[in-house]
Amino acid sequence: MSSTANHGPSSLFSSFSRSIFGVRQEQEQVHSVEAASNESVSCNVELESFQKSVADRFHELSGVSDEELLSIDWMQKLLTAFICCQEEFRAILLNNKEQVSKTPLDRMISEFFDRSVKALDICNASRDGIEIIRSWQKHLEIVICAIGSNKKSLTEVEINRHSILQDISLTEGQFRRARKALMNLALAMPDEKDSGSVLSQCKRSFGRHSSSKSKDHHSAVLGHSKSHSWSVSRSWSAAKQLQSIASNLVPPRVTENNAATSSRLAITVYTMNTILLLVLWTLVAAIPCQDRGLNIQFSAPRQFSWSIPVASLYERIMEESKKRERRNSNGLLKEIYQVELNSRHMTDLVDSAQFPLTEEQKMEVEQDLKVLVDVCEAFRGGLDLLEHQVREVFRKIMTCRTEGLDYLATSSHA
Repeated sequence: MSSTANHGPSSLFSSFSRSIFGVRQEQEQVHSVEAASNESVSCNVELESFQKSVADRFHELSGVSDEELLSIDWMQKLLTAFICCQEEFRAILLNNKEQVSKTPLDRMISEFFDRSVKALDICNASRDGIEIIRSWQKHLEIVICAIGSNKKSLTEVEINRHSILQDISLTEGQFRRARKALMNLALAMPDEKDSGSVLSQCKRSFGRHSSSKSKDHHSAVLGHSKSHSWSVSRSWSAAKQLQSIASNLVPPRVTENNAATSSRLAITVYTMNTILLLVLWTLVAAIPCQDRGLNIQFSAPRQFSWSIPVASLYERIMEESKKRERRNSNGLLKEIYQVELNSRHMTDLVDSAQFPLTEEQKMEVEQDLKVLVDVCEAFRGGLDLLEHQVREVFRKIMTCRTEGLDYLATSSHA
């Protein structure tokens, strides 16, 4: 007799139910595996897209000419690129909370947030540096008005490029006013070897008028500027801060298992760390900053798509720094260099000029004045936007860090 003959209707129903249940379990498992696979594919696409966007943005930044590199306009583009990368990185962290909350990614994320705190200090110091440039701009406007205008109230003259260049008469009185304005500008822009001590005095000197005759002339000149307080302590050092951010920044190992989402996320965190360091280092290089210094350990491993443009930028800025060191520059910002170079040349002309001026001397003064007017316009049109972007970088870093610490804390208590 067959085996089914030994079982009643209830046994057959029970066997059928188990079969149906087993099929459902298998279907649910298949759907679960498919969902996990789709989620993994979606995440990998997002991570690859991030790497590509970083490479594209920095390829564009590194492709500019030497004349455009480190200009106010280029610095604005650099900060815009960083803000976009920061927002994409933030979205990746939010979309992968479970993954980044596990070891070893949680440690890497925590180290990134530690670096972010140091980044906030550099943002504050950069905003202070922009304020210093504004004080130079005021001296520069007086120089321009002294050379390009016969009006008595130089500080009330609205700088207009066309009218200034058309109103050059180059009288002895104008040269006397220009000599005094150039001297004040030079004192406000000390050599870099002196800038650390002078900038560190700004907290004490800005807005103060010294009554003591023994006070340094630097402090006296700075005392005529508007009140300004540094947002970092007197002992704070941009160079040491950068070295701290760069320390222990090691790329994750590239192995055959790097196709895993966790490995790709580790590469993403390393990428953002590197971009953060490069942008902060460039800010310190370009803008007057307390205890500036560019000697950091920086590497861009060639296995990453963004390594070539990032390494190119680093090398070009370092080369520019070596050139400027011989001139004791206050910063690598293109406009700062133009002010330093042309104001010094104009000072030599004013000091050595004998009236009546030769046509060659007139031409040299007019050429220097044209450059200074262009720089002044660049300051007036670009410094506000540059400061706004530094503030935006600060805000984006702070938001990402706050959100990240929240879900790391939540996962540790789960």
